[in-house]
Amino acid sequence: MDLVNELRRILPAEQVSTNATVLEQHSKDESYHTPHLPDVVVFPKTAEEVSRVLAFADKHSIPVVPFGVGSSLEGHVIPYEGGISLDMQLMNRILDISPDDFLVTVQPGVTRLQLNKELKRYGLFFSVDPGADATLGGMAATNASGTTAVRYGVMRDQVRDLEVVLADGRIIHTGRRSPKSSSGYNLTGLFVGSEGTLGVFTELTLKVYGIPESVMAARASFPSVESAVKAAASILSNGIPVARIELLDQRSIQQINIHNHTSYPEQPALFLEFHGSAAGMDGDMENVKELCAEEGSQEFVFASDAEERTRLWEARHNLAYAFVHHSRGKQQMSTDVCVPLSELPGAVLYARKMMDEYGLDGGLLGHVGDGNYHALILVDPDDPDELERALKVNSYLVEYALSRGGTCTGEHGVGVGKVKYQRQEFGEAIEIMRSIKLTLDPNGILNPGKIFPVR
Repeated sequence: MDLVNELRRILPAEQVSTNATVLEQHSKDESYHTPHLPDVVVFPKTAEEVSRVLAFADKHSIPVVPFGVGSSLEGHVIPYEGGISLDMQLMNRILDISPDDFLVTVQPGVTRLQLNKELKRYGLFFSVDPGADATLGGMAATNASGTTAVRYGVMRDQVRDLEVVLADGRIIHTGRRSPKSSSGYNLTGLFVGSEGTLGVFTELTLKVYGIPESVMAARASFPSVESAVKAAASILSNGIPVARIELLDQRSIQQINIHNHTSYPEQPALFLEFHGSAAGMDGDMENVKELCAEEGSQEFVFASDAEERTRLWEARHNLAYAFVHHSRGKQQMSTDVCVPLSELPGAVLYARKMMDEYGLDGGLLGHVGDGNYHALILVDPDDPDELERALKVNSYLVEYALSRGGTCTGEHGVGVGKVKYQRQEFGEAIEIMRSIKLTLDPNGILNPGKIFPVR
């Protein structure tokens, strides 16, 4: 069978590409995982076109891997069995904004910043902020999280309804627009985080929020990681409306100074942001400053105007690039385990100990409010010894998290990088997940090798 010509009978020829550059772009994500070329890249414009492509692929057992912008970090979009890379960038329309319902309906190729730019006109914003300007379809596929999860929740908390094309081409909706429902199984929750293994998202209805009256950010330095985490716990337990609370270790602050030409004290730090009313914000900030001082904070700096806040959060979001851009030939291996909050100080200290013992450079940072932390490990993928040491450290951090009631991934997803930990984390429940996968995708065409090992 001539795959390309068959696809061009289904879709307009210009929406089917075998251009070498296009294939290469769809062979990788931003991770260290080995690239692999698809056989062809398809650019659908409608759910009906996606349906025709999947029905064809299912009939002929051709793998299909959905693709957003390629910002994933565990190899989710790498087509290791070749086949079709289904690029959703042409499905990038905002279909409906309902300010009175605090809902929007979008196509999967709409990006986070694109949506927020449009929502600003209505005094609204979309809350999930993973740092990258990822597509909303990709963010739902991996149950993305980020710096604002402590206040607003993760991607699964924002999705009200999904339009999904199943492997055989059927088109279904998983939910309704109502704020709640006790009807039937929670299919929306099942599909969010399924990483393209159960179906392809073609439409998403999402919760949005009113832009807060007042926003204030701050940076606090501490003598140790433990004191920074204790301060964060105190802030949360006092009910202060914190929207972001990020931990950065000493090495991370050092790299921020190098990359951004700043002069922050090279100590563990908390980056914080608060959303609320102007009347209550001053009192809240004074309380936060006192709570940080009780844990030994040696510098507490407010960032009140938009420019200062932007500078602070750009430094945090660009930390991975700050490391990579100053380490020629290196790529990032970013871990993202999540532990109970009480276990976070020990987990971060253990991570630094392992990185130092194995001679690996990088930073440690975390969403302190939800126990999720990242080790940004710099590694040369062409150096087998260094790659092996990095993989060992990665596995040690996962083992530590699992032994303390945590998870192998708090927000990046499983992809191929965390497949080997699924049985250890879920036990026999992994077979229930596998049976759901086989029911919805009996021929195994949807993103094969992700979440589950190929049989």
